Amino acid sequence: MKIKMPLILASVLLALSAPAFADDDQKIIAQAAKNIMTTAQALKAADETPVTVYGTIHKHIKDDMYQLQDQTGIIHVEIDHDLATPAQLLNPGKKVRVVGEVDTHRYKPTDIDVVEIEIL
Repeated sequence: MKIKMPLILASVLLALSAPAFADDDQKIIAQAAKNIMTTAQALKAADETPVTVYGTIHKHIKDDMYQLQDQTGIIHVEIDHDLATPAQLLNPGKKVRVVGEVDTHRYKPTDIDVVEIEIL
């Protein structure tokens, strides 16, 4: 019984926190609608800035990391597998609109953590 109680408590807490993550995504989407940027502007934006960027998939780097290119440059975008199905084929040359949060790092390039993607 002692082992079951912490497991049950952890499960309940996890279930209750899931709507909070969805809420965060909706806030990012709403704020990003006001922040339409180029890749060059997104690269200079502060960490956790909500952005919308239009561009073309330039390259699939690995797993869920891609390069997005527009007329001003290239930025890495992290697109979770649940956002882009295999049927959408995020191949080089595919025009997209990405909505997400700028994620700056100390030792790797700035990227956008995508919460919504639209194939154009």
